[in-house]
Amino acid sequence: MTDHEIRAEYELIDKAKKDPAAFGPLYEKYFNRIFNFIFTQTDNEELTADLCSQTFLIALGNVHKYEFRGVPISAWFYKIASNEVNRHFNKSKSQRVYSLDEIHLKLLFEREDEEFSDEVIAKLMEFMGELTSDLLQVLQLRFFEEKDFKEIAFILDITESGAKMRTYRALDQLRKKFNVTVKYDGKK
Repeated sequence: MTDHEIRAEYELIDKAKKDPAAFGPLYEKYFNRIFNFIFTQTDNEELTADLCSQTFLIALGNVHKYEFRGVPISAWFYKIASNEVNRHFNKSKSQRVYSLDEIHLKLLFEREDEEFSDEVIAKLMEFMGELTSDLLQVLQLRFFEEKDFKEIAFILDITESGAKMRTYRALDQLRKKFNVTVKYDGKK
């Protein structure tokens, strides 16, 4: 985000703290991203809609408490969404589902235009299903949501070094299992 975008976003937050109707532009800006983030973890549109609505209701109800912590407001929305998804799965005792498509999987690899066979994609999907949810979450946030380690740490309530460690651990498991080169952009 540019400095101008950050300032504009914080002006919206300040307005929303005084007038809940001013929360609308933030909702409009982030709704689709948060919906997709939740959907990849539930693979259920109705449940996703409920959890997404709950996320924004919580955010609206707590916007007056929001304080800048060195990450964009989007990280706050992702954190609330992640907590709501975790709460749902803990309460329902049902199995979390990660719904990743071929495009998302290809984002993990440094291969440019190489075709992935159906067999390779199936094996990758199976392997991703074997990863623990904490490793899947960091991969999702890092590569599919394009969050930096500071944001990931904030969203998941872990240290920045913990976010890096989980990411590298997941990538290392992919590298070993498939003998492939996985992306690491070296960004913060």
